[in-house]
Amino acid sequence: MNPSPWAQAADTAGAFLVFLGAAICLLGSIGMVKLPEVLSRSHASTKPQALGILLVLVGVELRLRTGNDAGTLALIIFFQLLTGPVASHLVARSAYRVGGIHADLLFDDLDEQLSEEPAMPTGHPRPDPGREDAAPKDGPEDGPPPAPDR
Repeated sequence: MNPSPWAQAADTAGAFLVFLGAAICLLGSIGMVKLPEVLSRSHASTKPQALGILLVLVGVELRLRTGNDAGTLALIIFFQLLTGPVASHLVARSAYRVGGIHADLLFDDLDEQLSEEPAMPTGHPRPDPGREDAAPKDGPEDGPPPAPDR
């Protein structure tokens, strides 16, 4: 039995999308190996991989054409697009914090956030070093309280 022309067109489009998505993923992988620093590698690992996996999975769905498979592939696409950029952001932020970024950044908003003092826990006012009552005093200033006599 010959498949309908629409099925043939869907199969051809699906094969093309799988091939295109695989090629884009390959280019992203080459970029991860060849690019010089963390931010560039992070970009190469996230952007092409997200588009590549999207195209591959849409191509697979055009080939399978069932509702159950479509739901499964939609969940895969959703979680890939949700977790990939988050993981890349965390890797880039970690590299920034440990000094692994050796580029001149046009905008460095994270520098201001990291150079501020850490926030005190909720309910505790930030001590003012100029005030005498800034730090709570538990005992004499020269050390811990003396031990009780027995």
